[in-house]
Amino acid sequence: MKNKQMEVREEQREISKATIARMPLYLHFLQEESSKGAQYISSTVIAQNISVSSVLVRKDLALVSSEAGRPRLGFGINRLIVDIEKFLGYDNLSDAIIVGAGGLGRAFLGYEGFKNNGLNVVAAFDISEKLIGTTVADKVILPISELEPFVQEHKIRIGIITVPKVAAQDVLNKMVGAGIKAIWNFAPAPLRVPKDIVLKTEDLAASLAMLAGKLYRMSDQ
Repeated sequence: MKNKQMEVREEQREISKATIARMPLYLHFLQEESSKGAQYISSTVIAQNISVSSVLVRKDLALVSSEAGRPRLGFGINRLIVDIEKFLGYDNLSDAIIVGAGGLGRAFLGYEGFKNNGLNVVAAFDISEKLIGTTVADKVILPISELEPFVQEHKIRIGIITVPKVAAQDVLNKMVGAGIKAIWNFAPAPLRVPKDIVLKTEDLAASLAMLAGKLYRMSDQ
């Protein structure tokens, strides 16, 4: 009996994660339709463009929006956009910092698209004397020694790691010690975090390998 209950709870967590992962896809599509002047849209049309079932679309949207849809018209697009943005936290910008001002870190500093998704990168930190004191997109690169006072003074809760894997765990520890609560990691390393810290790791090498593998299999057919 306990095993079955554990399986149900695990399944619920997986469904929840999958639903959250689909929300940015819904949002992007709805924003595109809104920019074209559309005011209403059906779950069937959304499903066709997101590649899921219309039943799943209705279930997902019911979790985040009170918009029930109108007969023959469908869902109000603007209402859905507002509700999904609120659900994802995009309606309020969250300040974040980056540790690692190499190529990827500097690219993130200059990427304005983060703001459309509720993230405002305000500064970066590094150990390189050549980088410290320089700016990218009007955002300063500071020494790692100033990480904790900066985070605490500006009440930063989100940190982005773009350092080599050998330095990633040490950087994570410094972030946690400074008060960071959510960490977006781009270092190809398994990291250990306290239970109350949110960690999301992006393995770019694995994604590239998957892409190359799919391309190879397609060309081999």
